[in-house]
Amino acid sequence: MEAIWDELKLMQGLLVAFVLSGAIGWEREQLHRSAGLRTHMLIGMSSALFVVLAETLITSFGDWDNGVRFDMIGLLGAVVSGISFLGAGAIFSDRGHKAKGLTTAAGMLATAAVGVACGLHLYVLATGATLLFLFTLSVISRLTKEEGKVSAEDQE
Repeated sequence: MEAIWDELKLMQGLLVAFVLSGAIGWEREQLHRSAGLRTHMLIGMSSALFVVLAETLITSFGDWDNGVRFDMIGLLGAVVSGISFLGAGAIFSDRGHKAKGLTTAAGMLATAAVGVACGLHLYVLATGATLLFLFTLSVISRLTKEEGKVSAEDQE
């Protein structure tokens, strides 16, 4: 029974990632961008799950062998590489050689970072970062539109 409670406690990070990454995805969904609610939620929860799994592996098997270690830099590198691959697929150029999808790709990377923070149970940091990302995506976007500037991400 204790193992079930331990696993439920680990689920906290995924649940918070579900909510926070969902907020970012909802903003993108409302603007009909290519990566919306489901994509961002999956990215955030997957990132959190990778961190939780790695931490669980090291706490479960770390005492068996001194060679087993929790390599946070390697884990972060793997998450960033994977999300960057997805983000590269979201970026494309039109015939005028203008890049589109940059904000979508950046939002996917930001969502992964929120997921990692949730996996590490850094909920205040993850929430603050999410609020800053949402501010950037919504308020800053409106400010640049009001100034008459239309950027590539506004044309996605």
